[in-house]
Amino acid sequence: MTELVAQPSGKEGMNVRRGWVMAALLLATIMQVIDITIAAVAIPRMQGNLSASPDQISWVLTSYVVATAIVTPTVGWLAAQFGRRRLMLLSVAGFTVTSIACGQSSSLEELVFWRICQGAMGAPIIPLSHATLLDVFPRHRHGFAMGMWSVGMMIGPIIGPSLGGYITEVHGWPWIFYINLPLGLVAFLGIRSFVPEAPRRKRPFDIIGFTTLSVGVATFQVMLDRGEILDWFSSTEILIECGIAVACLYVFLVHSRFSKHPFIDLSIFRDRNFAAGVWFVFMFGLLLLTGIALMPPFLQNLLDYPVMTSGNVLIARGAGAMAAMMVSARLLDKIDGRRLIIIGLVLMAYAMWEQAHFTPNVSFWTIQWIGAIQGFGLGLVFVPTNTLTFATLPPEQRTEATGIFNLIRNIGSSIGVSIVISQLIRNTQINHEEIATRIHPFDSALRSLTMPKTWDLSTVDGMLAMNLEITRQANTIAFNNDFKLLMIIALLNIPLVLLFKAPKK
Repeated sequence: MTELVAQPSGKEGMNVRRGWVMAALLLATIMQVIDITIAAVAIPRMQGNLSASPDQISWVLTSYVVATAIVTPTVGWLAAQFGRRRLMLLSVAGFTVTSIACGQSSSLEELVFWRICQGAMGAPIIPLSHATLLDVFPRHRHGFAMGMWSVGMMIGPIIGPSLGGYITEVHGWPWIFYINLPLGLVAFLGIRSFVPEAPRRKRPFDIIGFTTLSVGVATFQVMLDRGEILDWFSSTEILIECGIAVACLYVFLVHSRFSKHPFIDLSIFRDRNFAAGVWFVFMFGLLLLTGIALMPPFLQNLLDYPVMTSGNVLIARGAGAMAAMMVSARLLDKIDGRRLIIIGLVLMAYAMWEQAHFTPNVSFWTIQWIGAIQGFGLGLVFVPTNTLTFATLPPEQRTEATGIFNLIRNIGSSIGVSIVISQLIRNTQINHEEIATRIHPFDSALRSLTMPKTWDLSTVDGMLAMNLEITRQANTIAFNNDFKLLMIIALLNIPLVLLFKAPKK
């Protein structure tokens, strides 16, 4: 496969065409990514309008994630069968149509069905745009291409909560889906006009590999999404889902090792940079969404920030990430990408160390500049990781590899969020118990303190007020412990950067 499948005449014309390809693919990517976070904000309003319980309404998010996880690994085979450009057009069109259907839904069952269809149709967009940009741009411009594409990837988590909150308040929750119509139409026309087709390599469909991988990934995602609701492994449902996921993964690996035409060619993991990149994108997914999952409850529950304000606070983090991605896009042609990853991990660890010392009295501007530093570190990690991962991989394996790459990133995000939220709840309970045992009228240290009159332990109201303060302090400590955990994870990954092999100039 050549670096550019359909080349216009002249260097200037080629660069212009690449720019249009970049714009079309970025728009499609933004449309798909933003839908992941924008719907989460509208969940309370959907629950009221559709008369659903909290457990039932959670399937609006779970169904989308599971459908995306099932279809993502199939992107390589689908592109080989039908053509990458044709599959991209089908995905964008299908995602747009199913988005309109989601907005038209009048019942929970109907909405969940269309969310499954929406997740399935949108799953190929990110892997295909990723692979297409690597083919369209020459190798020495991969850093620039991945930097610009990564900016599009980051816009969703940045503006999704704020945009979703605004649209839901002003126009109602169906409009968070209707907004995809103009974006989808423009992206479809851009892809149809400028994105070149890639050669196809048809191969037999491995039904055993597809079934075991799909069932395994789907049950694993359901387990992660519902684990906290069902108290994890004390639930029979979670135990069954865990067993199915492990068994399916084992069968998939054994079958793929000995099959003549495996569903996913595991030989791509023999490429050292790709194997290292899969690990780092897993860690990136874990560190990216965990911060997004922790900060809104910290701001709303402990600092009493309104929903809109807490969403706007995250903009500084996203702005830092986008700035770093633009810087990385320019520097990767001159600096070893491994150095940028190390600097990014150090900045992330520093930011999380500062967040581990946040109190309910932390200032708005402190949260902003620490978030900007953390975002800058994330940007310095993501762009070089995207570039180095595919630097030594043959072009004909890129489409399949990008599907695996993005699947692992999503799994890392799901695992990270599940870990930090479960630890937050568990540590809050433990800290509350430890602090409460020290609060009694006979404690000499407590009697020596000047406490508010509302904390009078001789009255019921005073005890309730004291209990609220204990809960607040316990929750603060639990948040601090989560941020320390993320800091340790970032630091432990610094030596592993040496697993990457620097590509030849």
